[in-house]
Amino acid sequence: MSFNTALSGLNAAQSELSVTSHNIANVNTVGFKESRAQFGDIFAVSALGSGSTAVGSGVIMNKVAQQFTQGNLDFTNAALDMAISGEGLFVLSPESGSQERVYTRGGEFSVDSQGFVTNSAGQYLQTFPVNADGTVSSSSLTSTAALKLPSTAGTPNATTEVEVGVNLPGNSSDLDPLSFDPNQTNTFTSSTSVTIYDSLGESHIATMYYVKDQNVNNQWAVYHYVDNNPVDISGGVAGANGQLYSTMLFDNAGSFNSSTPATVQTAAGEFAFLSNGADQTQQITFDYANNSPTQFASPFLVNTLSQDGFTTGRLTGLDISDNGVIRANFSNGESEALGKVALARFSNPQGLTQLGNTVWRESLESGPAVSGEAGTGSFGLIRSGAVESSNVDLTAELVNLITAQRNFQANARAIETNNAVTQTIIQIR
Repeated sequence: MSFNTALSGLNAAQSELSVTSHNIANVNTVGFKESRAQFGDIFAVSALGSGSTAVGSGVIMNKVAQQFTQGNLDFTNAALDMAISGEGLFVLSPESGSQERVYTRGGEFSVDSQGFVTNSAGQYLQTFPVNADGTVSSSSLTSTAALKLPSTAGTPNATTEVEVGVNLPGNSSDLDPLSFDPNQTNTFTSSTSVTIYDSLGESHIATMYYVKDQNVNNQWAVYHYVDNNPVDISGGVAGANGQLYSTMLFDNAGSFNSSTPATVQTAAGEFAFLSNGADQTQQITFDYANNSPTQFASPFLVNTLSQDGFTTGRLTGLDISDNGVIRANFSNGESEALGKVALARFSNPQGLTQLGNTVWRESLESGPAVSGEAGTGSFGLIRSGAVESSNVDLTAELVNLITAQRNFQANARAIETNNAVTQTIIQIR
């Protein structure tokens, strides 16, 4: 019996050496969680036996428990490197489209040949679906999908509205709107331009010319041109060369009063000059009223000038917020929310089944996964451009290595002693 007791001690010491060696080997593994060997003593006592005189039968390994303490954050230059500062695990799928979910703290992600974001083992990072403003539309694990980076911003969007907010110099000279000529700077007071887009995504220059009307106090005539082609305003006032222009009227305090027509929109068919196959029926609304134009005795100033069209674009970069929203930026100035990094936690993370490559699977001991968003409840924040290093304390592990070695030697000595006692007994005559 004493041989078996000492042998169990040898096995326990060997197991502790293996666990410690495994920790030391992974001291530089991103997202690795150190393990701790947990042992229990063995007593074989029957129901009617005497517990006060029972001798133990050795030691048994009860469990190798992983310690899910936070590792240090190492900052990198890769946008897709992510670390969780706090509680939670990344959600992965072994295959694209699979409903199986596995979990990790390792955030070294990259893009595969299909544009999917994966870890080094080719497992797919899962994200919650989001609305255009980045809010999550569903936070269930069954609704998560593999994150895929788009190559373009999609189909182009023709400009339908231009926002214009300007200050027109009220102390400028009066002019005759009927004498307007875009090539003669003395026939208009001020001008400004904005880039607009047709239905094919090709850019054009829209220019607005402002003429202080000598015929009506505090009134301005506004001529509109696209690529140096005159554009009529639907319901506008007939001006130079029969072109229909709009007007803006201000009060004596320089505040906007009204415009003619009330809705400043290009007339139908004004884009017939387009020869690239784009939609020639395109119409554009110029919104002055909602952008607080003024007429003050100060220089011409553009306060607001924007439009809602865009061309196709290529992906130029990614932004990942602290709450896990992944937004793609494109060369056309547009951005798109692709998803929100899905996180999960467990009641007993030590009960997770280890799969290797710092990945775990849900088990009966761990309990079901609880999904959530970064920065909410007990879930931590996402740190982009950083990875979580191993939580192994190398100094402590080296001390454990020495201790396990001493334990092994002590149990080996116990076997030697038992052997010597046995030899002595055998030699008795």
